[in-house]
Amino acid sequence: MKATIRDVARLAGVSISTVSRVMNAPETVVASKRDRVLEAIRQLQYQPNAFARGLIYKKSFTLGLLIPDIENLYYAGIIRGMQDACIKLGYSLMICNTDRDKERLLSYIDTFREKQVDGIVFASDKLHPEYYEKLVGCRIPFVMLSSHSDEYEIPSIEVDDEAAAYDAVKFLIELGHREIGMIGFGHSDSISGPPRYDGFVKAVTESGLGHNVNRVKYANHRFEDGYQAAHELFTDHPGLTAVFCVADEFAMGTISYLKDRNVLVPGQVSVIGFDNLRMASMFIPKLTTIAQPIYQLGYRAAEKLHELLSTGRVEVLREKMQHKLIVRESSREK
Repeated sequence: MKATIRDVARLAGVSISTVSRVMNAPETVVASKRDRVLEAIRQLQYQPNAFARGLIYKKSFTLGLLIPDIENLYYAGIIRGMQDACIKLGYSLMICNTDRDKERLLSYIDTFREKQVDGIVFASDKLHPEYYEKLVGCRIPFVMLSSHSDEYEIPSIEVDDEAAAYDAVKFLIELGHREIGMIGFGHSDSISGPPRYDGFVKAVTESGLGHNVNRVKYANHRFEDGYQAAHELFTDHPGLTAVFCVADEFAMGTISYLKDRNVLVPGQVSVIGFDNLRMASMFIPKLTTIAQPIYQLGYRAAEKLHELLSTGRVEVLREKMQHKLIVRESSREK
């Protein structure tokens, strides 16, 4: 049978709490006791398990992650970043895919409570009052990732969506494009859709191209939705020479639609995306896009949650990470 912390304490002639302190804060234990505990650990080949740690510290050393679409490559990068941070910080990671279903999301919060997760990262969805009330009622600390709340004082980390969209559209304008369309997020629960639209509007109106503000179609996150939105956009506005897409999958759907109509990209139409997914540099043509620091967002979200759990507060409540314009093959001068 595996040795327990009680066995170590008995062999060393100390209390269980002293063994715990030796393993986690050895400098707080006098040298004579510390040496006896370490020798007992060596003799018994004792390895503490997560359950035992939880009993001692009343913590599970597990973080929960709520994401809306596990098939979206954006979340693969988020998960990788969070996972690496969790390994460094001593946590396990539990992932739940909500499919943007309210009842499912609420049930997952109950699951996290039952599993006694220490904290939750709430990713890329709007924080409805019922979500907030459920999380607060369960007394689970949480931070928001690629999202934020204007109503509640919740720690968050994201990019500046409006500024990033502005930079994307300004780049197209600087290339000489005057007939510019947009494919945006089309559901009322979108947290990043409105500011990205605002960035588009700001860029075109500031440049005297306000006639473009209504050249917008909406889609629901997937490649095929972007393809359909591109069909609607070019049916209504066949003279467009550039399109800003608020997601790389939309940009890929747009390029595929144009290819099927024998429209050259970037020869006749320039297309710019948003995210810089791994596929963006593999697609043909390689995608010009706004890069979010996806891995770093996930990593920092775990760090931020750890900070909240450790100190009860965070130094920066609403944190912004820097975006970057990546110029590749899908755009060129008009």
